[in-house]
Amino acid sequence: MSTMRISQAAQALGMSPRMLRYRERLGLVPRGRADSWWRPRPDGADFTPVPPRSQPPGQTPGRPPGPTRPRSPRAPGHRQYTEEDLRTIALAAQLEEKYDVTPLAVAFALRAFSEPAVGAAVRELGERLGRLPTPAARAGEIDKERALRWLGRSGVLQPPRPRPR
Repeated sequence: MSTMRISQAAQALGMSPRMLRYRERLGLVPRGRADSWWRPRPDGADFTPVPPRSQPPGQTPGRPPGPTRPRSPRAPGHRQYTEEDLRTIALAAQLEEKYDVTPLAVAFALRAFSEPAVGAAVRELGERLGRLPTPAARAGEIDKERALRWLGRSGVLQPPRPRPR
């Protein structure tokens, strides 16, 4: 399986490396290699950068700490993208285009599906706005459908048949 770096992957997808990194921060890019500088949080909710090394580079042990530049945590090597990664990223981009939504909206929709508490909060909002039926309304519709099916089978709702002469 061939892999490519971010600049090649972004070019193949028709987007900038910056946009690809943004999508990765939103969780719209499949997880990378196990030794990447991102690792799952203990609660499994998202990704958290690995904390930097305790000893800054260039600092010798026993020497008083001096002013150092903040350093971003990095692992040896860069994120590699596979063809399957590119297909998944392209699918998300197609959804955004088809439904005219932002990458952030797609990421939130995924979160609502994957986290029950978020999904329940969104459902409650939809019910309060009248865009989703409430549980009572859904139960009433189910009862109504059952009654109509029963009446249809019993012949009550069917027009009388003409009698043969």
